[in-house]
Amino acid sequence: MERQRKIIVIGAGLTGLTCAAHLRHKGQDVQVLEATERIGGLMQTEDFDGFIMEQGPSTGTIKYPEVAELFDMLGDKCTLEVAQSSAKCRLIWKDGHFCALPSGLWSAVTTPLFTLKDKFRILGEPWRRKGTDPNESVGALAERRLGRSFVDYAVDPFLSGVYAGDPYKLPTRLALPKLYNLEQYYGSFIKGAMALAKAPKSDRDKRATKEVFSTRGGFRSLVSALAKTIGDDRITTGCTHLHVEPLGNKWKLSWGENTIVADQVVTTCPAYSLPDLLTFLPKEQLDDLSNLYYAPVIEIGVGMKHTGDVHWNAFGGLVPSKEQQKVLGILMPSACFVGRSPEEGATYAFFVGGARHPEYLDKTDEELRELVNTSLHTMLGYPKGTQADAIRIYRHSHAIPQYMTETDIRLRAIDTVEHTYPGLHIIGNLKDGIGMGDRIKQAVDLAERIG
Repeated sequence: MERQRKIIVIGAGLTGLTCAAHLRHKGQDVQVLEATERIGGLMQTEDFDGFIMEQGPSTGTIKYPEVAELFDMLGDKCTLEVAQSSAKCRLIWKDGHFCALPSGLWSAVTTPLFTLKDKFRILGEPWRRKGTDPNESVGALAERRLGRSFVDYAVDPFLSGVYAGDPYKLPTRLALPKLYNLEQYYGSFIKGAMALAKAPKSDRDKRATKEVFSTRGGFRSLVSALAKTIGDDRITTGCTHLHVEPLGNKWKLSWGENTIVADQVVTTCPAYSLPDLLTFLPKEQLDDLSNLYYAPVIEIGVGMKHTGDVHWNAFGGLVPSKEQQKVLGILMPSACFVGRSPEEGATYAFFVGGARHPEYLDKTDEELRELVNTSLHTMLGYPKGTQADAIRIYRHSHAIPQYMTETDIRLRAIDTVEHTYPGLHIIGNLKDGIGMGDRIKQAVDLAERIG
């Protein structure tokens, strides 16, 4: 059966759903095609034995006005939930216990995380020379400007939390472009941050509060709200073996016995899916489009019905690679958002694996349960022998994109393909950032451009 639509969006993750919802809000004729039998991509929420657990992203950041505006558009379909003040406390593991990451001048001076030498070195940061290597890694840049202990106990765990990656393998201009630009444009992180803080902001700019957010009941409510805005009849799941090919000045999409002809196609698929989707392109071009490594991550939802004397009021704790632990980090959702656990309990999210330890993906469920129960005692302070009341294991073999030097080749390939084939738009986490805010902004920008 052949149908026609003005715009087809491929992929029903956050990027695809947001783009399609904005297009529908603008009155456009749009259809979403999803290969799997469920929408939301990695954004899946599970209720289990009184606990609300996320299988993918646990939080986002209101880093762009587009994030706040998205919730304006969705209205009462879902409720934005800004994290409680406890989320401002971030913990770093060092020498057998969690320490608070400095949040001001006094805590930076007194923290045990950094050496005395590097504390003085940080004071001299505004007068250091600007780097000249465009591919300088995040680790090398931070070590040069702030010192090795700052890399070990601030940058390394931060990159583990964001990318599950190695700070010495991720070029700053690709992985953290805003940080790179602070040095390039202002000559210093501190000078740049001060200049940006003083810069005038419009009322719209002020909506980018940088607050941590979720949605009431977990991100499933955001997925549901986006789907309602699009319309159930405009989302088709189970579109396996989907192929896209040019058809004059239009596009033909086919899977199984189904065919749709569209004026424009937006693909939000992960990079590794593009060779099977865009088979009309030459192999060399497809190789360039798909040259992205995704770090594997296991997320483990952990529920405790009674925490006893153990109370953690923090966003979570990150673990530097130097500390040689089996855990990348532990988030504490019930300390940040209401209703994530029974009243006297707590919900945690353990993360293991990442770019440094892809082999952890092969650990058995029993090994992972043992890791969690041991860590409850050794890292979170529960009595020895304590067992979690609920454990849910979510394995992601392609979890977090790693923006390394081959990113330049991929971006050029995207530009070439889009220029050669007007009406084909390639977005998603293969460019423009990996956070929820990045995905929302990219999707909205494209919807505004083509709708």
